Amino acid sequence: MTTTLDTTANRALTPGIPARLSLTPKTTLAGRLDGAWWPRSRDLTAELPALADALKGRWGRVTRVLVNPGHWPVVPHKVAVAGHVLHVGWFTEQDPDKIILLTDSTGRCDLLVIPPETEPASAARLMTAAALPGSPLTAGALMSDEAMTGRRMREARSSEDAGETDGRADPGPRPHEAAHPVVGARMIPLPGYMRVATWRP
Repeated sequence: MTTTLDTTANRALTPGIPARLSLTPKTTLAGRLDGAWWPRSRDLTAELPALADALKGRWGRVTRVLVNPGHWPVVPHKVAVAGHVLHVGWFTEQDPDKIILLTDSTGRCDLLVIPPETEPASAARLMTAAALPGSPLTAGALMSDEAMTGRRMREARSSEDAGETDGRADPGPRPHEAAHPVVGARMIPLPGYMRVATWRP
């Protein structure tokens, strides 16, 4: 089977469009990932120049990229980026949800790759989770967790929609919810001498 990509539009849009990227803050805590990247397509030739340019300030010049070919229809051997050539390699044993970038100064940068078709809310959660300093979670684990979160949210929406179609009206907030609008706050009981007695006629 032969896969072809129409990269004309992507190449035309790439200049001037920054990479969608989140990086862990500089810290001594070492995690499994250095952040996340949310490409706009599955065309490495069109996407890698913006990524390499975005990483240059912090990581130095990117010289080599390693991917799993499972999520990329075409893996080019070389990609021209800002005055030099970026060498691209692939390994089927590598986590398919991760990209590894090697630089000429800092060393190695491991990023979660968020699929281009991901919904913005889901991508935002993944970008935040992947940039947590010292996180032990792998790229695959983050994607699995997000899939479960998305499934729970869809099920909750389906339940709410089913309730509305059944004709059940929203009963409104319960009295204690109205009194305490901060949802999820931990309520700590007061000692007896600090309690305020409620006067009743």
